[in-house]
Amino acid sequence: MTPMIWLGLVAVLLLAEAMTVGLTTIWFAGGALVAAIASFFQVNLVIQVLLFLVISLVLLIFTRPWAIRFMNSNREKTNVDSLIGESAVILEKVDNLKETGKAQVRGMEWTVRTEKDEETVEKGEVVTIVKVQGVKLIVKRRKEEIL
Repeated sequence: MTPMIWLGLVAVLLLAEAMTVGLTTIWFAGGALVAAIASFFQVNLVIQVLLFLVISLVLLIFTRPWAIRFMNSNREKTNVDSLIGESAVILEKVDNLKETGKAQVRGMEWTVRTEKDEETVEKGEVVTIVKVQGVKLIVKRRKEEIL
């Protein structure tokens, strides 16, 4: 393949990345760029394709998680996302099997469930919110801190 074909693929992949911002196709653009350089030096087509695949997968596997963490580090949690990690006071015994449980967070009453169905939490206990599912808070017991 000529370098122009690989560079055209780089352009298409970068355009797709710009439209989706999913941090997926950009890594393949990197692989295509390396293949374009190899093509410029008239490396065998099989080697070009192997370089494209290997470089793309290495970039995807090893740099994507870091890039996602970096991009999301400055993201301010809003609405219900900001509740994760906060404390809640149990107002009604939490029992997933009986479908009971209420808690108060920031002055508002929420339906609450535990992570595990067999776990219950008594009224008055303080729990930590681990996630939000629809209009229910999923909580876990706080671990006792040893002084």
